[in-house]
Amino acid sequence: MSNIKLDITKAACFLEAGAVKAFEPCVKNAQQALEEGTCPGNDFLGWLHLPTEITPAFLDEIEATAKVLRDNCEAVVVAGIGGSYLGARAVIEALSNSFGWLIQDKKNPIILFAGNNIGEDYLFELTEYLKDKKFGVINISKSGTTTETALTFRLLKKQCEAQRGKEEAKKVIVAVTDAKRGAARTCADKEGYKSFIIPDNVGGRFSVLTPVGLLPIACAGFDIKQLVKGAQDMEKACGKDVAFEENPAAQYAAVRNALYGKGKKIEIMVNYQPKLHYFSEWWKQLYGESEGKDKKGIFPASVDFTTDLHSMGQWIQDGERTIFETVISIEEPEKKLLFPEDEENLDGLNFLAGKRVDEVNKMAELGTRLAHVDGGVPNIRISVPKLNEYYIGQLIFFFEIACGISGNVLGVNPFNQPGVEAYKKNMFALLDKPGYEADSKAIKERLAKEQ
Repeated sequence: MSNIKLDITKAACFLEAGAVKAFEPCVKNAQQALEEGTCPGNDFLGWLHLPTEITPAFLDEIEATAKVLRDNCEAVVVAGIGGSYLGARAVIEALSNSFGWLIQDKKNPIILFAGNNIGEDYLFELTEYLKDKKFGVINISKSGTTTETALTFRLLKKQCEAQRGKEEAKKVIVAVTDAKRGAARTCADKEGYKSFIIPDNVGGRFSVLTPVGLLPIACAGFDIKQLVKGAQDMEKACGKDVAFEENPAAQYAAVRNALYGKGKKIEIMVNYQPKLHYFSEWWKQLYGESEGKDKKGIFPASVDFTTDLHSMGQWIQDGERTIFETVISIEEPEKKLLFPEDEENLDGLNFLAGKRVDEVNKMAELGTRLAHVDGGVPNIRISVPKLNEYYIGQLIFFFEIACGISGNVLGVNPFNQPGVEAYKKNMFALLDKPGYEADSKAIKERLAKEQ
């Protein structure tokens, strides 16, 4: 199979001649630092060669556990937040029937996602929906104490045990957690749940090719071996010894940093396939959490075209010129649908009769790209032959390795997230969590003064 293709010509034309090439030494040094483990955050580099380190026996074990859930569940709830859920959801939504949740599919359980918010209505409605369902749970948490996920898992565990009995519930609750430590590990060992390990050296946003992502994806009925094969092939295509001009990750890291240096502070991820909405959400976490620190970093945003051309399109075309776009273009859709002819032709669209709907979509994509480039928006294009497990695997590793390189070029630690803890400290203080007494007193005094 061929690889995804990167085209930076409509972005490089906004830079001085040779500007992308000028980043070659910096990019090479950044990738070398990743390979040698000399970069900041080097204790979180377990994802770097993860695709080629995954064994067939490991994938067989994942698939065997997925089969138990598939055979015994009408629904499987994935409890996790951030990197513990976005990767799995990105792949599952990209490959699923757009209306799968309405279809009574006898082969595959419906995959639901929870533990990613604290919405009381959401959780109430979820538990109501599950009342007459045989459901299982995949609890994904390294610590087991992340508020959103822990709260949700407690609710789901109690409900699953009440509906199925404690012994049967044990067969359909799976823990994906730390090897030795944490509340989720303690619970899994105590209850006798099947469990998989989140490697210590793989951060959440880089974890989709670990059991964090692979188990839910397998439960949904998709081919995780092809997903991993795609990632393996992209690992080779982006290897440290691949020439700069032929290495798509190196090129992407170079051009986005060159644009950033010229005042392009916002990168907009664009898709023309609704199925890729959650892939953009995964990408936003990957780049936002990796690069947004030390008062630096490109702001990652996303739009779904052509839908958002009727809302955000105006701003992108004519707004402040601090943006560039990265477009994921799917060359060949899975299905075929021809545009019909209509005798009255009231909408004036008979000129499209007999054409594939995707041809209309492709011309919208090309026309938009031309308009945005003319409007001063640099455009990067990633061409994907088909939307399947293999090419999604390629996209995942492409963006991961490019992120690691790009963060190092920017001069930040791409693998930590110190800013994430700020809201938690305030929340726990406001909830009077034991151990936060001093913080609780201080924040309440502050709020009293501000009233």
